[in-house]
Amino acid sequence: MRVVVGLTGGIAAYKAPELVRTLVRAGHEVRCAATGHALQFVGRAALETVSGHRLYDDLFASGGTEHISLRDWADWLVVAPATANIIGKLASGVADDALSTLLLAMPPERVLMAPAMNSHMWQHPAVRRNVARLKEWGVQTVGPDEGALACGTSGIGRMA
Repeated sequence: MRVVVGLTGGIAAYKAPELVRTLVRAGHEVRCAATGHALQFVGRAALETVSGHRLYDDLFASGGTEHISLRDWADWLVVAPATANIIGKLASGVADDALSTLLLAMPPERVLMAPAMNSHMWQHPAVRRNVARLKEWGVQTVGPDEGALACGTSGIGRMA
């Protein structure tokens, strides 16, 4: 299977290289797409090393059509972590960076999101509405889990 792992700017992004490594060890071909904020948490070199492919983070680096070629290449787009921001962008049809543009190009039934955020954010009516909308369209979700959060509290919001 061919998988694009999409990373967003949440603290759980530090888990992404291990997710990519696990998928590669299981025999999947993996490429990574990241937002600029994701790269504040995990480095380009780590993602390119574990995936064996160049990172997609610049919408215009390859003439502005890489989101279409990645869409055609991938069987799945796994967004981990999926922040409230990226969930809201997809639910609203906003495409203003490499990952959100790829998300809008992908058929919803080939997208899996692993939400990760503070409990207060996860429980906000706007986030709940956006997640429900995405599920109606066929987007799959996993988590979030309950446990210790980066802010020092405990509750629902950990990336599954």
